[in-house]
Amino acid sequence: MDNGVSGFLQSRRARIRPEEMGLPSYGRRRVPGLRREEVAQLAGVSVDYYVRLEQGRAQNVSDAVLEAIGRVLRLDGTEQAHLRDLIRPARAGRRAVSRGGQGVRPGLQLLLDNMVGTPAFVLGRRMDVLAWNALADAIAGFSGKPPAERNQARQVFLDPSAPVCYPDWDEVAAETVAFLRLDAGRHPDDPALSALLGELSAKSADFRRLWVDHQVKEKTYGLKRLVHDVAGELRFGYETLALPADPDQLLVAYTVVPGSATAERLALLASWSAAGIQRAEAP
Repeated sequence: MDNGVSGFLQSRRARIRPEEMGLPSYGRRRVPGLRREEVAQLAGVSVDYYVRLEQGRAQNVSDAVLEAIGRVLRLDGTEQAHLRDLIRPARAGRRAVSRGGQGVRPGLQLLLDNMVGTPAFVLGRRMDVLAWNALADAIAGFSGKPPAERNQARQVFLDPSAPVCYPDWDEVAAETVAFLRLDAGRHPDDPALSALLGELSAKSADFRRLWVDHQVKEKTYGLKRLVHDVAGELRFGYETLALPADPDQLLVAYTVVPGSATAERLALLASWSAAGIQRAEAP
């Protein structure tokens, strides 16, 4: 799977109309959006230098140049950081890369377990679900899945039930791919990630279609609708917190409006789950 700078910059050039930048739009254009020479002119660099940069051949690219290109291409903060990771793979490589399984500290698992009324889980590299509490397990059934299937990207694109589980599947799928793009930019030498991207590309036409758009997005906060096979439709807010000791681990918590239909259904789900655990532990 391609995760290089060329496709990213081409996709960002394509979304900007020349007239938006005060450039004439007449004449024959072989590509949509801005030409390479136009980006170079607006950013104040030579055409040859920009071409080498877009091809991944430029050396020692300064912050000033990257910021100038970012202004021309109207990159947001996440896109600008992604561009830096792509241009400077050595810098990205200094991040701790886990090539195998990631561990979760006992204290973090205890925190999850103490969040009794809040579904919460820890998301690691490649969107692997590393740990969870009882309420999150009651919703998603993490404990009943083999480790390889505790991966949100695989669940979204390879599980036939995903479009039913996620009523807003198109949005969820796009956000999933955009987050994986960030991971690929930060860890370009991770063979496990390359294998995951290859698997998704081979098995899902939807993944292939979304991947070539080069969208990038952090997983921060938002709204999510889920359909549980017993509890029915659940509507959550979610908050995502990066862990200071390991920025590649994210604590994801689902929030519920008190007194809402989801709160009532979640309470029932929690009681059913607790009853099931008690039955399993009974002698």
